Amino acid sequence: MYSSVDTIWVLLGAALVFFMQAGFAMVETGFTRAKNAGNIIMKNLMDFCIGTPAFWILGFGLMFGVSKSGEILSFIGVPDLFVRGDYGVAGSYPSYAFLIFQTVFCATAATIVSGAMAERTKFSAYCIYSFLISLVVYPISGHWIWGGGWLSQLGFHDFAGSTAVHMVGGIAALIGAALLGPRVGKYDSEGKPHAIAGHSLTLGALGVFILWFCWFGFNGCSTVSMTGDETLVKASRIFVTTNLAAATASCATMIFTWIRYKKPDVSMTLNGSLAGLVAITAGCDAVSPFGAAMIGIIAGVVVVFAVEFFDKVVKIDDPVGAISVHGVCGALGTLLTGFFSVEQGVFYGHGFSFLGIQFIGVVSVMLWVSVCMLIVFSLIRKTVGLRVGAEEELAGLDIFEHGLVNGAYSDFMPASSSVSVLTSDARIHEPVIPLEKSVPVVSKKSSIEAKLSKVVIISRQSKFQDLKRAMNDIGVTGITVTHVMGCGMQKGHDEYYRGVPIEMTLLPKMKVEIVVSKVPVQVVIQAAKKALYTGHIGDGKIFVYDCENVIKVRTGEEGYDALQDSSEEE
Repeated sequence: MYSSVDTIWVLLGAALVFFMQAGFAMVETGFTRAKNAGNIIMKNLMDFCIGTPAFWILGFGLMFGVSKSGEILSFIGVPDLFVRGDYGVAGSYPSYAFLIFQTVFCATAATIVSGAMAERTKFSAYCIYSFLISLVVYPISGHWIWGGGWLSQLGFHDFAGSTAVHMVGGIAALIGAALLGPRVGKYDSEGKPHAIAGHSLTLGALGVFILWFCWFGFNGCSTVSMTGDETLVKASRIFVTTNLAAATASCATMIFTWIRYKKPDVSMTLNGSLAGLVAITAGCDAVSPFGAAMIGIIAGVVVVFAVEFFDKVVKIDDPVGAISVHGVCGALGTLLTGFFSVEQGVFYGHGFSFLGIQFIGVVSVMLWVSVCMLIVFSLIRKTVGLRVGAEEELAGLDIFEHGLVNGAYSDFMPASSSVSVLTSDARIHEPVIPLEKSVPVVSKKSSIEAKLSKVVIISRQSKFQDLKRAMNDIGVTGITVTHVMGCGMQKGHDEYYRGVPIEMTLLPKMKVEIVVSKVPVQVVIQAAKKALYTGHIGDGKIFVYDCENVIKVRTGEEGYDALQDSSEEE
């Protein structure tokens, strides 16, 4: 006989933890650019869809399998292909409930990596990674902690997975992002990081709220029982400690960034909420509400330093802060349990032995995942390849990886922006060779009669950096850039939506507007053609117009004079 209450509690927890996939998807999508939104959604979907059969086929057995005599091995569970054994608890819940509950935890560990490797990873490579971490890597370290393995026997405490789930995903994210390299344009030639803002803080905030809500299932339902007064009190306390840690972490991050950046940082505060949730997960059952609040405050401050450290010091590009939130704060929360645990912690007079065990557990799991992920990602890089090409990255993974020519937001026009030709950027191609060092200059004496021409260039997004450098090389000192949608005679690439052909596909393009007088129009045209040419359909077009006048607002200068820098030598 099973307990209806316990079974429902476990299944409710499984449903809530599953819904965390939606939260991760929204956070990662919001914190990255719109041109990769479809790719992010696909990766989060396939993490669960690939991880589920992988964990069922082999992973679950490696994590919880026992020998025929019922013996629990120290380092690895006994494989039980397709989970044919009984892993339920008599009087509590059936085996199937336990299987689905552990499956959703496995998928959570896998999906953490998606954010850190976002916007430049091959989809095929990511699918291979997702399969292997769910099949072998997560289950074996999980056996040490939750399957009765050597860390469990040693007394290591990780109630709901700060280390077993979050740090495993965070370390895998660290290795993957390091081997992958930063996104194009993230660092300049001197190694200074550039901010690459996500396209929707609204989606990011929605994801955080979903994750916060689901975390009550992640932590609270890990009691796997609601029978008896003691368990009811325990589950209730876990809800309180989980919520307190998240709230105090958010406040700490907000205040700290307010002081550090002179304004309360929105995206960093959202990361702070998640940092508190990750940190409390290990000891949510073992600490007091005061201890939970302190863990949250510490995590909320540490996550800011961690994000800055990876971004500015070691120069590992993590678009969503997954390494800092899950890797750093997962380890931090596990160690802080050694200080704040009411029954075993240092601050409650119980000495340092328990803290030492927590430290051994964190380091051993860190080493295991690091070695495994180095092997996995290195093999992927040597075989199918880990990273997309520069052209694909600049155009967006939605187009090249999934055929979403209009992207994830097909009914919305991209926002326009102005860009200076003097802005430094990462050089992804060989620089365009200047056409001529000596560009004919119109004398200032004839500035009234000088001809003004407007050149409008429509180009591929992936060729914009080349075009920008080419204009800079020939002396063009100002351009206006707009992200536009359009197509030529070919009506865009062939595209289908749910099997139905789209009659006219509007493709994302860059519209560059230049007004010149000193630099001859033919020089601009020649440089643009050289920078944009690939020989394929869609290289773009160049339009040339007569321009009646130009007025510089600041000085009132007109015509030729308005186009020149006032500091130029005559």
